[in-house]
Amino acid sequence: MPDIKHFDPDATLDQVVNLFWQRGTDSTGIADVVQATGLSRSSLYATFGGKAQLQAAALGRYLERQSRPVFEALAADARGVPAIAAFFERLVAARCAGEHARWGCLVTNSHATASGGLPEIREVLDRHHDALRAAMRAALESARADGQLRAGLNVEAAAEALTLQAYAVNLRSRAGAEPAVLLAGVHAVIDGFTTTEER
Repeated sequence: MPDIKHFDPDATLDQVVNLFWQRGTDSTGIADVVQATGLSRSSLYATFGGKAQLQAAALGRYLERQSRPVFEALAADARGVPAIAAFFERLVAARCAGEHARWGCLVTNSHATASGGLPEIREVLDRHHDALRAAMRAALESARADGQLRAGLNVEAAAEALTLQAYAVNLRSRAGAEPAVLLAGVHAVIDGFTTTEER
């Protein structure tokens, strides 16, 4: 006879995402998850596996619901450099104010955790990185087609640099950096890619 779950795994995973995102995965144990969700350890293990599998599932949920829609919108925005600037302005605003202020990014935070090197977690981190870099590259290609970029710019390297800049915003905002400081750093990087006319 199949096991009948008396809880919603999707709703539980959403709770776990917020718990890991706000508190950090290294400092959140299974006992904390049990307390936050009201589920037993056996129910959690039977549904998600151990903590590493639960963390990977939470990261995957975060990527699909929080990150990927933003990346797809950036990739589809044909404005080029203004689209990249707007992406960072929205990122800084989300990281410094509102419901998730000063939480940083669950994926970025996970890069620095002890579990970040586990295969199932590394796979999600790499997927996130590749998706963000691809979106940055698409925006840069639009910028190049519109003559916004300086001659000879390596678009692949620039996309990687902008991806790393997003991580920096996520980490520094969690540490309390002011929005103006974060945006100044972002615009200094973007200015290094653009033509004099675009600036």
